Amino acid sequence: MSDLDLSTMDRDGALREAAAGLPASTRRAFLASAGIGAGAALLGGLGLVDAASAKQNNDVSILNYALTLEYVQATFYTEAEHMGALKGVAARAAAQIGAVERAHVTALRNALGSKAVARPSFDFGNVVADGDAFLRTAVAFEDLATAAYKGQLPLLKAQAYLAAALSIHSVEARHAAWIRYLAAQTPAANAVDLPISRGEAERIVKSTGFIVAASPSTASQRSPRFTG
Repeated sequence: MSDLDLSTMDRDGALREAAAGLPASTRRAFLASAGIGAGAALLGGLGLVDAASAKQNNDVSILNYALTLEYVQATFYTEAEHMGALKGVAARAAAQIGAVERAHVTALRNALGSKAVARPSFDFGNVVADGDAFLRTAVAFEDLATAAYKGQLPLLKAQAYLAAALSIHSVEARHAAWIRYLAAQTPAANAVDLPISRGEAERIVKSTGFIVAASPSTASQRSPRFTG
């Protein structure tokens, strides 16, 4: 799995297609200023900066990494639901999975208490308003989350944290199967699923450009916005 990157995980190009629709300034935002300032603070939860102080094998660091992935998913589905442009199965998926992802955010924040990282800002462009793009991006997100959890679970030391992460991982796997079915993809294509490392998952998320260093500017400015 050492050669895994965005093109490997995002086989049909959904994440790259979505990111390509963002303004150039948005895609570059978190790379500006040599990775310091607001962008650096927002990306800290993913371990994209200040890795030395994060101690990536620490339980709190691992759960904050999981929390940031959940922030990405929860905001993605909630933005799609609030936009109101999706129809049929896509709209149903946004509502049902979004509610669960928000519950995951709450569960991880409760487990971490004051150590929980803040929610970053996001810009998903028009991907949350187009049913086909939404479903394909959701498949990529759910596959990524399931593999990312699998990669970190063996590293957790505290039983309470492990129990919380395990309870979420199985639900992410259910999401992945269901969203694949809705997108007309095989729900379980392989007999064995491999994990991905934290670094690999971080590279994939960074490559999308969805995490930005300013207030969200997703296609519609309609209220209400996701507030976590």
